[in-house]
Amino acid sequence: MENSHSSDEFLVQFWGVRGSIPTPGNQTARYGGNTSCIEMRIGGKRLIFDGGSGLHVLGRELLKTMPVEAYMFFTHYHWDHIQGVPMFIPAFVEGNHFQIFGAVPDQNGSLEQHFMERVLHPNSPVPIKGMQADIEFCHISCGETIKIDDIIIETGPLNHPNGAMGYRVSWQGHSVFYCTDTEHYPDHIDENVLLLANNADLLIYDSMYTDEEYHNPKSPKVGWGHSTWEEGVKVCEAAGVKRFVKFHHEPVHSDEFLDRLEEKILAVSPNAVLAKEGMILKVV
Repeated sequence: MENSHSSDEFLVQFWGVRGSIPTPGNQTARYGGNTSCIEMRIGGKRLIFDGGSGLHVLGRELLKTMPVEAYMFFTHYHWDHIQGVPMFIPAFVEGNHFQIFGAVPDQNGSLEQHFMERVLHPNSPVPIKGMQADIEFCHISCGETIKIDDIIIETGPLNHPNGAMGYRVSWQGHSVFYCTDTEHYPDHIDENVLLLANNADLLIYDSMYTDEEYHNPKSPKVGWGHSTWEEGVKVCEAAGVKRFVKFHHEPVHSDEFLDRLEEKILAVSPNAVLAKEGMILKVV
């Protein structure tokens, strides 16, 4: 596959950074209210991770550069990671081409059957037969490695209700670990997370809560399948990650709240960054 962007860059762009539910409005305008979707443009190829409502925004942008060719990877199929799929306009345009990678829940049927019968059919007002793009479904399991020319994508299981898959993407000596949705363990760092995070340039980590929120005695978040920014910093330190990216922001966290949080994060991890819609990070 070839795309119009540069063949000698590794870029990460964020199209949806929120968790659980879209949160549009003036309180979230700067960081963004769309749910999970990131794009990696690597060596002339386009890789898309998750299809939350941010995928719709990305799709509108891609209409400017058709025909579109991309590889799409799904961590899991909770609503905030598939909401944008039925409204991903490039999938309904003939001449576009997509390869879709993901696991099948409970190993029940094919990936194509899962998408058509569970992701699209019950959730989309648009007839499935309207999808005119060339779409290829590729079932994968946690632990498999995918190679796209000289791009290597390693996978591993994450600690999340109903399961989720993490993706480490490596190219020409650089790597990014997309690690959402996952919950840390109380007594040790998840070995699967450590393995894929090892010496990565970027760790895009599920930091939905603060430690205080996670352990709040009145409304604890233990067992909800998400982690904290404090735990993300621990992973980075243990694995030798160059840069921590706080991702999957809590829906009730306003721009002002995240601004205050940024000060705390930078105090302990000066190279860290909070994901914002539209933000582009160059992996070097």
